[in-house]
Amino acid sequence: MRLFRLLWPILTVLFITGVVILFIHEYAIARASHRIKDVAYVTPNTPGFDTDRHRLDIYQPQQDQSVLRPVVIFIHGGSWESGSKNLYAFIGRRLAKQNVVAVLINYRLAPKVQVPDMANDCALAVSWTQKHIAGYGGDPKRLFVMGHSAGGGLAALLMTDNQLFTKIGLTQNPINGAILDDPGGLDMFDYLTKMEYPGDEKYLVPFGKNPTRWHDVSALYYVKQDCPPMLIYVGEHTYPGIQKSTRRFRQRLQELGVKYEFKVLPGKKHIGMVTQLFWETNIIYQDLLKFVGAKP
Repeated sequence: MRLFRLLWPILTVLFITGVVILFIHEYAIARASHRIKDVAYVTPNTPGFDTDRHRLDIYQPQQDQSVLRPVVIFIHGGSWESGSKNLYAFIGRRLAKQNVVAVLINYRLAPKVQVPDMANDCALAVSWTQKHIAGYGGDPKRLFVMGHSAGGGLAALLMTDNQLFTKIGLTQNPINGAILDDPGGLDMFDYLTKMEYPGDEKYLVPFGKNPTRWHDVSALYYVKQDCPPMLIYVGEHTYPGIQKSTRRFRQRLQELGVKYEFKVLPGKKHIGMVTQLFWETNIIYQDLLKFVGAKP
C-alpha cells in the first residue's frame, strides 16, 4: 500500500501526459481534414425515411479540392443491431489525412428492419455518393467500400450482388473494390443452418427464420468472375465463425479467378481488428492507399 501511495502521483502524471499527447495527436489529424456531418442520403420526405439512420458523414482532405481523389465508403459493424458512424470518426480523419475522401454511413438496424433493408440502405448511400461526391473532391469513378464485422459482410454483399443497384435504378454496380476487415455474414446460410455456437439464435432477429433469406443476403453466393478486386483481413484470434466463412469465401474467389489479397493479422481479436485503425501507419491503411490509388 505504501508503494502504491508513492507511485500514485507518478502514475497520475503519466496518465495525464498520455491523454494530452493523444488529444494533441488527434487534433493535429483532425486539422488535416474537413468533416461534413449528417448528410441525408435518402430524401427526407421519402416514406420510411429515418432521420438518424439515413445519414452519412464526408471527410475531405484539406488540400486542393480541384483534384478528385479516390473515395472509401466505410460501413460500421455491430451485429446488425447496433453501431454508428459517429464511433468511427477516427477512420474518416485518417483516410482524409492520407488523401482519400471518406464517407461514413449509418443504416437502419434490427429489430426495426432486417438485413435486406440494411443492404438496400447501404446501396442508396453508395448511389448518393456516386451522384454527389465530385462536389466534395471525390472521384465518382473510384468508389470503394470498406467494412468491419457486420459492415464487412454488407460491403461484400454490395460488391457482389449487382441487383442491389439495379433495384434502385442504377444500370451497373459503381463499386471498384472492397476492403473487408474481419467480415461477418459472408455465408449466413451455412452459419444459421448449422447453429454451431452459443447464442447464435440472436441472429434470427436481423436475418429472420427463412433459410432462403439467409442465402439471399450472403455474399458468397453472388461471387462472379468479373467481381472487382478485394483486400481481406482476418484476426488470428477472431471468432471461429468468421474464420470459417472467410475461408469458404476465399475458396470461391480462387475458383472463379477473382483478384484478392488476404492477410491474417497476428494476435488480433475481432474488436482489435477495427480499433487498430486508430493508427494511420496500420498495415490495412498501407495496403488500402495502394489499392485505391491514393497519391501522397
